[in-house]
Amino acid sequence: MTEKKMPLDDIRVVDMTHVWYGPWSTMMLAYLGAEVIRVEPPWGAIDRLSRSGVYGGVPYTFHHLNLNKKDITINTKNPEGLELLKELIKTSDVLVQNMSTGAMERMGLGYDVLKELKPDIIYAALSGFGQTGPYKNRKSYAMIAEAYSSHSRLTGDGVDPDGPPIEMAMAYGDIGPGTMAAFGIVSALRHRDRTGEGQMLDLAQLDIMTAFNPGITLWQLGQTKPFEMRRDNPGGGIGGMFKAKDGGYVRVGVYSPKAVDSIKKFFDYEEFNTEKLEKYVSEHNRDEAVEHLLKAEIAVAPVYHTDDTCVDPHLEAREMFT
Repeated sequence: MTEKKMPLDDIRVVDMTHVWYGPWSTMMLAYLGAEVIRVEPPWGAIDRLSRSGVYGGVPYTFHHLNLNKKDITINTKNPEGLELLKELIKTSDVLVQNMSTGAMERMGLGYDVLKELKPDIIYAALSGFGQTGPYKNRKSYAMIAEAYSSHSRLTGDGVDPDGPPIEMAMAYGDIGPGTMAAFGIVSALRHRDRTGEGQMLDLAQLDIMTAFNPGITLWQLGQTKPFEMRRDNPGGGIGGMFKAKDGGYVRVGVYSPKAVDSIKKFFDYEEFNTEKLEKYVSEHNRDEAVEHLLKAEIAVAPVYHTDDTCVDPHLEAREMFT
């Protein structure tokens, strides 16, 4: 039986990333079959050193962000170590880093040097704000990109437009940009296949999070914010997050005319609104309400926490945790 080939199984990646944004991106490449070699200093990368949620000697996030990778220790402050890294680069296709802007140049590994080592190298420079512009030297994390791109304010608006902004859960300001960075790297490899040319990619968290925000388009077209649009143009759908009798929550989304008609027919109501649905859920336990509403053939789900998600039979059947 022949081994299944992966799309990037002939690609070697030098991974000089840390924290979330960069490691998530390179893990996407590893999932596609690339040989990803993570380069760490002898004292360990910063995301290895956290003391919270430690399992097997490293934080749980380290396990989550470095699947399918190899790891090597190189002291790039030592001339011999730097030469060793250069030899690795010569045999690689991609180098990914998310250091501070200018750090690679200070190491003597700017793009001009990398091109001399490997003319067709794909060099992906991941950063918070990009390699150009007035903010290029600022520090960033997921929540910084979320704040600048207005996602934090939009998340808060979904609860209360007059209330405080709310940060997105679990570093989506890293995961989203990291996924798109991997997409950009694969696109650059495709370009190299056609032309033989390498290139440098300038991949900024803030650029990507801004591109993810359809509220930007709404503002540019009509100088309207999303909560104002919802307030002034309420849709005809029925839905929301409703508390059940047992304290759990149920999320319902009934937004198409067909789905609205379906739930009216199911409950035998001429008119059915969000208030009636909220009352129904409050009179039943979470899972009971979900099972009943599923019979109406509408979109409905229990609101899980992580422990529930990890034992969901559908996810188990799709082998998400094996």
